Amino acid sequence: MWTSSDVLCCTASILHLVAIAVDRYWAVTNVDYIHNRNGGRIVGMIVVVWSVALVVSLAPQFGWKDPDYLDRINLQQRCLVSQDVAYQIFATCSTFYVPLLVILVLYWKIFQTARKRIRRRRAQKNPPLQPAKQLPAQPKLKFLSKKRLGEQHSVVLVEGGQSSIDDSVAEKSNEHAEEATTAFTISSAANHSAQPDHNSTTPESLEAKRERKAAKTLAIITGAFVVCWLPFFIMALLMPLCESCYINDYLASLFLWLGYFNSTLNPVIYTIFSPEFRQAFKRILCGVSHSRSRARKLR
Repeated sequence: MWTSSDVLCCTASILHLVAIAVDRYWAVTNVDYIHNRNGGRIVGMIVVVWSVALVVSLAPQFGWKDPDYLDRINLQQRCLVSQDVAYQIFATCSTFYVPLLVILVLYWKIFQTARKRIRRRRAQKNPPLQPAKQLPAQPKLKFLSKKRLGEQHSVVLVEGGQSSIDDSVAEKSNEHAEEATTAFTISSAANHSAQPDHNSTTPESLEAKRERKAAKTLAIITGAFVVCWLPFFIMALLMPLCESCYINDYLASLFLWLGYFNSTLNPVIYTIFSPEFRQAFKRILCGVSHSRSRARKLR
């Protein structure tokens, strides 16, 4: 029963990762899924996971054993799962190889969908520039001010047009005349073309960072799963197929505990990269609801 319990928990742990991948894939590809997702659907997925795990773990107890199964337990005192070739192929494929393939395919599709949305959003924010329209030349306005002692004349000159003169009433005095002329020009350059704002585009845009972050998150999740479990399941499939192959007991224990370590690592990975998991762990461990945590932030 110890080996059956071990296979049950390990299989359920791996299949829950598949269920998470399926849930994320549906959430990304189906807009209405999040609104239609309820407790009944989640419970159904959990029931399917544990049902498959029970079938895989209890099959040897119902007769799917190798001929040396009982002798190994009673005489050699070795607690080892059934080494029947057909059972090991069924168990390893159901527990690891098929789930691994499903996870890789789903996360790849999730990444492709996320990248398409990010690039579509980027295209909407930065539409292609239209050919610049040539604006007609606008006239230059010149304001000339000529000052004398006691006399001031203001002249507005319009290029290509007539001039208008505004004479202010002043005292006329021609003695010791000091003249000062200033000019202020307001012009609109002819053939002015619209130019793009290069300051708004940076080499690393926000969308590109999001795309890399999504790829990094999915790579870490799948990479940790593969690194932790692949050595053990290669060994599990190799032992019944190659009877002459010898695997050191310490190495076998290392591979087994590396698989156990994945169950310790998963909560850390998903908590770091998923806000929903963080809120769920807070509710489970600390009893802090999402609404209460938001209320604290608003204070």
